[in-house]
Amino acid sequence: MSTLAPRAVVVSRRSELDELLARHGTRAAADYYLRQRGRDLDEVAKRHAALDTALTAAGAAIPADWRRGHIDREDLPRFLFGPEDIVIAVGQDGLVANVAKYLDGQPVIGVDPEPGRNPGVLVRHSAQALRGLLTKRDTEQRTMVSARLDDGQELLGLNEVYFGHVGHQSARYTVTTQNGDRERQSSSGVVVGTGTGATGWCSSIALERAGAPELPAPLAHEVCWFVREAWPSPATGATLTSGRLGGDERLELACEGERLVVFADGLESDRLELAWGQRVSIGVAQRRLNLVV
Repeated sequence: MSTLAPRAVVVSRRSELDELLARHGTRAAADYYLRQRGRDLDEVAKRHAALDTALTAAGAAIPADWRRGHIDREDLPRFLFGPEDIVIAVGQDGLVANVAKYLDGQPVIGVDPEPGRNPGVLVRHSAQALRGLLTKRDTEQRTMVSARLDDGQELLGLNEVYFGHVGHQSARYTVTTQNGDRERQSSSGVVVGTGTGATGWCSSIALERAGAPELPAPLAHEVCWFVREAWPSPATGATLTSGRLGGDERLELACEGERLVVFADGLESDRLELAWGQRVSIGVAQRRLNLVV
């Protein structure tokens, strides 16, 4: 049993104001840029201040005898989380999804710096409530999705994983379903999502898809999958375009082109790349997100 004090790791991403200043150099230049597009720097500054206030409150809530760390979303692929860590994600719901793939059971507390602006599906708490949650908390196990390459590499996602061309152009592959049905396809990619992701990308696909399978619940050990814009031709089909996977069921995709990738939860920079003939299987992950509720 570890004798180390817990470490509270605060995760955030740069605000829009930070990004504007990085691009334009000064507030005056950023203000001019926004005004040319019918926007106002004051709104951006207020959102930046709300994030800064939440981060300050989060830091103050961490017990004095705990270790602590702070990491930007862009550095997540290079950060090593420890088993004693308690993760505090301060930002939008998507930030919790971004960090989930790098964890293995560590509890995550989602803090909403702008209540009423974010849906609050994953960032459910205010910064003021954080002190109590750090020492006494209830959690739920959110289902995740995994993509495993035939060389052993694996990628996890909380919302969804995407398989397809790196530029979202037409990708050629062979799909094999959990029932053993097989079809060569050309499409703009395959999206496999969880119940948590059912409010996002998969939801938008399902709304436009006649006969779409029912989307799973966030805690259900199931995922749904959709082929995007399958192209029927003499060499490719468009009949196997959606379904659900549960338990040990997997969807298998065999690459028939170059520059095909798999990434999760919108982090395209942290991806797996496939060569011609390489296979990836996608289904419910064994790992779960330990989300503080």
